[in-house]
Amino acid sequence: MKNKDSIHPVDELMPKGQLFTYGLQHVMAMYAGCVAVPLIIANALKLSSEQLIILINSDLLVAGIATMIQAYGFFNMGIKSPIVQGVSFAAVAPMVLVGQSAGGQVPGLLAIFGATIAAGIISYAISPLFSKLIRFFPPVVTGSIITLIGVSLLPVAVRWAGGGMPGTPSFGSIQSIGLAFSVLMLVIILYRCLKGFYSNIAVLLGLIIGTIIAVPLGMVDFAKVENAAWVGFVQPFYFGWPTFDIASIIALTIAMLVIMTETTGDFIAVGEIIGKPVTQKDLTRGLRADSFSTMLGGIMNTFPHSAFAQNVGLVSLTRIKSRYVVVAAGMILMALGLFPKAAAAVACIPTPVLGGAGIAMFGMVAASGIRSLTAVKFEGNHNAMIVAVSIGIGLIPLAVPSFYQNFPKWAQVILHSGITSGSIMAIVLNYFFNEIGNNHGTGPKIVSTKQVENV
Repeated sequence: MKNKDSIHPVDELMPKGQLFTYGLQHVMAMYAGCVAVPLIIANALKLSSEQLIILINSDLLVAGIATMIQAYGFFNMGIKSPIVQGVSFAAVAPMVLVGQSAGGQVPGLLAIFGATIAAGIISYAISPLFSKLIRFFPPVVTGSIITLIGVSLLPVAVRWAGGGMPGTPSFGSIQSIGLAFSVLMLVIILYRCLKGFYSNIAVLLGLIIGTIIAVPLGMVDFAKVENAAWVGFVQPFYFGWPTFDIASIIALTIAMLVIMTETTGDFIAVGEIIGKPVTQKDLTRGLRADSFSTMLGGIMNTFPHSAFAQNVGLVSLTRIKSRYVVVAAGMILMALGLFPKAAAAVACIPTPVLGGAGIAMFGMVAASGIRSLTAVKFEGNHNAMIVAVSIGIGLIPLAVPSFYQNFPKWAQVILHSGITSGSIMAIVLNYFFNEIGNNHGTGPKIVSTKQVENV
């Protein structure tokens, strides 16, 4: 039996009360981001409130399962570190395009679920290979990709702030924009004035307070909460059998490569914080967990999953290293997914409230990418060109959505996603400038259990 002093802090089993408290803290830090993706997809595909509730319940349930697999370990999956899983923002743009290309509403969802399942299977299979090829994804690539993710999502927040979709009679009303601006200011003030844990949940607090403010303005309908069941079990393939399309599968597989890149950075960052270097074997297990959870997501009516960066920051802030804290967070997420009334309450949040918080939330994603780029050396190399061109290509669909309208449909699915096209360009340019003719490469490598270099 191991002496308590010989147990690594990551394997420390705390008292149940502490596990629940710290686990709840993780859930509250990531909750707003966790439910944002179903809200985006439901809005883009014109789904009903009832369908949105199913998506949110499924999202929370699978996020809980995925978090437990990643932190506790299962079969040959899970990095066994305090990593919280949730639906990834990286796949939002290609998913919206896939869903809209399939006609929106339920047919669009089925196309997304089919592509998600296939992408999860493919990424699971290539996880061992990907962990060896990490040198092709140095900070200049990952920083560019993360920046594009944030910038690509900002238009969604702007539409929310305006009250929905441009062209509708109520879009851009002073009431909607005023509420969105108030929520944004509230999030900024809370983030600045509060400390520690409370500062980390400034977005969540902004959503709650903004919704309360919207009640007397007549912008909140609680009927959906009253009609929702107290307890509900998520049914696999609730919306029907998924549909599989080659172009859609390619688009989401590319998105999964981006997700795997982001997740790798999160794994290594957490490894440094907790004093447990990430080995190639660890990375493979962690990526397999991501991929399996993505495949499970498609079966259980939700979307690709990945590590949540905001929770990496929370580990750094609190210095609570135990992976069992995150296992507790997974249990809490699963419990939330089994209570439709909780999901219905989230669905009551007015779009302007989401818009105000979304500007801060998505802007922070872009800021994370910019922060990553500040660590990149730009003198005496071609890294500035890599960043400039990849971001420029990625912004084309945002600047002129019809730019690729004469391309084949399969190509449009890929190119209409600024994240996907920009990511491909960043990887290709990095290889062209930094890899060709350089036997050692410029990116980081994970070479053994004894030597780990930063991403």
